[in-house]
Amino acid sequence: MTMTSEKKFLIVAMLLALVALAVIFLSGTVFLPVFIALILTYILNPLVAKLAERGMNRTVAIVLVFFALVLLATLAILFFIVSIKGELGSIEINLPEYANRLYNYIPAGVKAYLDIETPEKAYQHLTTALERLRGISFSLFKETFAVVTRAFSSTLAFVLSILGYFITPIYLFYFLLDMPELKTTLLNLVPERYRPWFCQKAAEVDEVLSSFVRGQLMLCVILAVLYSIGLYFIGIDLAILIGTISGLLFMIPYLGTLFGIVFSMLMAFLKFHDLLHPMLCLGWFMLVQAAEGGIITPKIVGNKVGLHPVVTILALLIGGQWFGIFGMLLAVPVTAVLNVFFRSLLDYYRSTAYYKGV
Repeated sequence: MTMTSEKKFLIVAMLLALVALAVIFLSGTVFLPVFIALILTYILNPLVAKLAERGMNRTVAIVLVFFALVLLATLAILFFIVSIKGELGSIEINLPEYANRLYNYIPAGVKAYLDIETPEKAYQHLTTALERLRGISFSLFKETFAVVTRAFSSTLAFVLSILGYFITPIYLFYFLLDMPELKTTLLNLVPERYRPWFCQKAAEVDEVLSSFVRGQLMLCVILAVLYSIGLYFIGIDLAILIGTISGLLFMIPYLGTLFGIVFSMLMAFLKFHDLLHPMLCLGWFMLVQAAEGGIITPKIVGNKVGLHPVVTILALLIGGQWFGIFGMLLAVPVTAVLNVFFRSLLDYYRSTAYYKGV
């Protein structure tokens, strides 16, 4: 193949890739379950591969991993439900006191503007609002359903998109089952002269992604447990709920910490009516964050992601601006992968005659 034909082939391949990306972007509701299945495949495949290496049939290994995953998820959900049920009972008892404290902190001018100068007026307005809410709930549901179905272009598209989420486990099963063949097929598409470079970059990308994805999941669980334990001993209502949500939201760096600090300090202030307990919540989150940055993350995630905090923040902002919450979730891993190729481009630039001044 001449250089000219190689360039033509690369141009055609790039055009096909752009067309494929455009189709995926325009049909995001259909491809999103597939994308979720691919992420889960990447997370679970090493475990399936280890079981297969020990002589277990790959199909049996996948079923075993599925069973363990469902069992762990069920136990976690049951624990969460029982914990939240007890916490909601506690906050239901304290709710009138919380409401009174919030009411007392509303400025008099705002109370007059809202026509709630007395607690009785506030209660009356709240009762009226709840009655109106009950009255419009059904029509609101109908309007919401209509908007959602219009967003999916048609009722059929809406049904198909919902169905896609239910068959995500099927996607996941076949991806896990065919992963060795998929890797071989992909490698066979690469020209032999480029395979060493391709394998090297694929290994670097895998190292970065595995460090981030699996490490970030473990990090979220650890932070959720630490946050919940600390808030529980401080005496905060909804400690487990706030701690768990804060830990899970750490999938988007900094968001979980911000959420936890704001809501835990608010709940502490409403319950204890002092500055000590909000400061204890702030101190606990700062302590956990210090441990996360200095001990937990280096041990679990390591330094293989290699992104400066400023780059991480910019990636989150750009991802959120372009693709919303989904973009923020993918911003850091995508930037980390691009950084692998940026380093290669930088190494190539430093090896050129222009850089060396030859």
